[in-house]
Amino acid sequence: MPRAVSLIRSSTLSDVAEYAYAATAPAKARLVFLAGACPLDAEGAVTPLGDHAGQAATAVGNLRTALRAAGAGLEDLISTRVLVASSRQEDLVAAWEVYRDAMGAHDVPSTLMGVTVLGYTGQLVEIEAVAAVLD
Repeated sequence: MPRAVSLIRSSTLSDVAEYAYAATAPAKARLVFLAGACPLDAEGAVTPLGDHAGQAATAVGNLRTALRAAGAGLEDLISTRVLVASSRQEDLVAAWEVYRDAMGAHDVPSTLMGVTVLGYTGQLVEIEAVAAVLD
């Protein structure tokens, strides 16, 4: 199935970043704006508590579920933002590594941000995303 998202890389920018620097979708693509994927289980509890990487995995799973409901998948993401409630770079990296592993070769333009607090008690990770699909 053809994909709407085209990732753009620049040979004049550093290749250290683990993502493309830009992405486009054709005018005929349907954009899907997702609520922040939170690390909530089916009962609404944050899980696993105190674990940045574990919460990133739960959030990615919930992101996949929301995308599927919209007729999309991770490979249809055009932009993401990974929010991590921490001032410690190693916590951000722990969450990022889980996210990047889930994304595989689709290294969508992304921002990794440390924030002071997220919406649910005990929440350490949230993933914001936009996808583009061809109908």
